[in-house]
Amino acid sequence: MYLQHFGLRHAPLGKELTEPWDDGALAQLTQRFNWLLQSPGLGLLTGEPGVGKTAALRSITSALNPHRYLVLYQAETDFGRTDIYRGLARALGLEPSYRRAQLWRDIKQRVHELVDTRQVTPLWVIDEAQNLPNEFFRDFPAFLNFAFDSRDLISVWLVGHPALAQTLDRAPYAALASRIQVRVALKPVVERERFQLLIAHALKSAGCQHTLLADSGLELLRQASKGLPRQAGRILCTAMRLAVPKGLNHLPDEIVQQAIAELQLFLIHL
Repeated sequence: MYLQHFGLRHAPLGKELTEPWDDGALAQLTQRFNWLLQSPGLGLLTGEPGVGKTAALRSITSALNPHRYLVLYQAETDFGRTDIYRGLARALGLEPSYRRAQLWRDIKQRVHELVDTRQVTPLWVIDEAQNLPNEFFRDFPAFLNFAFDSRDLISVWLVGHPALAQTLDRAPYAALASRIQVRVALKPVVERERFQLLIAHALKSAGCQHTLLADSGLELLRQASKGLPRQAGRILCTAMRLAVPKGLNHLPDEIVQQAIAELQLFLIHL
């Protein structure tokens, strides 16, 4: 209802956004991403929840040639290590074995087939990787060992919270950390001018034809969201829903403040 009221095609900063805002951070990630496509290996992408990690990778992978790259996305990570590999096997179209040794052999055989026979590079994106079990981190280097470790056949991105990078820098996971070829950390958009550009892009991309927020409202939004796009989007959508019954075609500061208060109350009761 609020979309129609404000003449929007979709929620600002929502998952339907097809043209993510970028003032350099996304371009840098895209560059590093392409490095791992040209020379398969392991990448690490970290950032606070809601900073836009998954959205950025979704945008980048959507442009890939499906005849050259097979994108395998996995976000169910709070399970045992064998369950993680079984999820990969299913994504590769395999019937997963219950024995880990056989499971590894089947997956590696399929990867070899994709690369050598079909000239397709598998790209495995493991989201919420901070939830992966410690056993996975310890034996993942062995899984990545192809042909006496003479070939890199699969690109893998571990995506997670900043604590993930700290975990992988610990001594027990040195073997895995040494295989990380690319590290990218996405930061919240906390600078005032950058945040204003982000919101302006989000509203324009959603179809907004007029100014919704005063500068003071933008500042309220920036401070409350802490520069996190997901949180800013939630506040904006809540404020627009609150504005509809009042017949408003803009978002006064008091409406923004009410939206912030409602979301904070919701979090308290979680």
